[in-house]
Amino acid sequence: MFHVGGARSALYNWATARQQGGVFVLRIEDTDAARNKPEWTDGIISALAAIGIHEGDPGFEGPYFQSANADSHRAAAEKLYAAGRAYYCDCTREQAAERSGSAQTGYDGFCRERGLEYAEGRALRFRTPDEGTTVVVDLIRGEPAFPNSAIEDFVIARGDGSPVFLLANVVDDLEQGVTEVIRGEEHLSNTPKQQLLWEALGATPPVWAHLPVIVNEKRQKLSKRRDKVALEDYLTEGYLPEAMVNYLMLLGWGPKDDVEIRPYAELEQLFRVSDVNAASAFFDVQKLRSFNGEYIRALSVDAFIAATAPYLAADRAPWPAEAFDAEAYAELAPLAQSRIAVLSEIVEQVDFLFLAEPVQDEQSWAKAMKNKDVALALLRTAREKLAALEAFEAAALKAELEAVAAEHGLKLGKAQAPIRVAVTGRTVGLPLFESLEVLGRERTLARLDAAAERLAAA
Repeated sequence: MFHVGGARSALYNWATARQQGGVFVLRIEDTDAARNKPEWTDGIISALAAIGIHEGDPGFEGPYFQSANADSHRAAAEKLYAAGRAYYCDCTREQAAERSGSAQTGYDGFCRERGLEYAEGRALRFRTPDEGTTVVVDLIRGEPAFPNSAIEDFVIARGDGSPVFLLANVVDDLEQGVTEVIRGEEHLSNTPKQQLLWEALGATPPVWAHLPVIVNEKRQKLSKRRDKVALEDYLTEGYLPEAMVNYLMLLGWGPKDDVEIRPYAELEQLFRVSDVNAASAFFDVQKLRSFNGEYIRALSVDAFIAATAPYLAADRAPWPAEAFDAEAYAELAPLAQSRIAVLSEIVEQVDFLFLAEPVQDEQSWAKAMKNKDVALALLRTAREKLAALEAFEAAALKAELEAVAAEHGLKLGKAQAPIRVAVTGRTVGLPLFESLEVLGRERTLARLDAAAERLAAA
């Protein structure tokens, strides 16, 4: 699944490339066979397309597959070895730890001067300079400096001759003309090593920008084992792609005028990666919900009906296909549109209309029917009055129930509660009188009768 952090990184890259008339490069780094499946690649491509980054755009390039460039990776490794910038090593981790007395200490350069040639099982290590400092010019973090003496001679090719990620990544970036790398801060520790490789291969390193980590409400890094992090999960739940894009763009950055809800085209023009805050970015689900609610309310009614349609279809909804009434739903859709923040919430708003019996929320029932005698009297009086109505319409229903409330010495809000729960199953929902009108006289009266029987028998 596509992590929301990856989605944010992609959007920042996309905006930067488009601003400069450049190209967004999608590369699938698939050299680890255990973590590489075609369906996962398809998932990345479809997730990117959902947030507006797609192959049909002239600014999109790829997908490239790292495995297809293996010959260049090996050639680069051989070049570094021939130039004396790398050497073969047959040390095991255990041997290195035994020499240093600690498994945490980096490699000690034991094989630097042994003059080993390639053989099966010997890794190729990059010879890190003993002196000096590697300075990383980072658009977000300034110029962090890394003493070369603190960087171990790191492996660039495994014992079977296959290059590791650090080298493959550099070679691919170099050959594909990558000039800017915008990625998560967890890669910052790799950057001095990669920068040394760029320089050893005789090339100018790209511009770096390491984005802040995204954290949850406990200030813990978002984790797929603990948090909901998949972009697809949010979209499936009913977060609109436009709202997701808007929110993700603001995770670590914001427009100077503080106007947050705005179309992507505007955000793209305003965005500058150098303005991204280096501090951790809080993934605030409540704020995302608020954004999504704004986007939902901005839809036309027809667009809202179309957007909610998948959640009302028989394979996802709790009612049979034949129970769904598109015309009845269209009458209530504008009322529901102003009340939900996520599209999937539409089901709870309108299920009373398509289920044979309302879903009975026991907490709502207990609250509304707490005073049994008053609630029973209200149900019976309301049933009698509504049955006699000439026109079963919202305005007439409201007037009649106001009269019922007055008769029992109650305000309308108090009097409505038992009736709402009897008819819809919940204390909260769409406007009651419009709901009763669409539900119809016969079904409304039947539900009032059923609730009164249950209450009387309690």
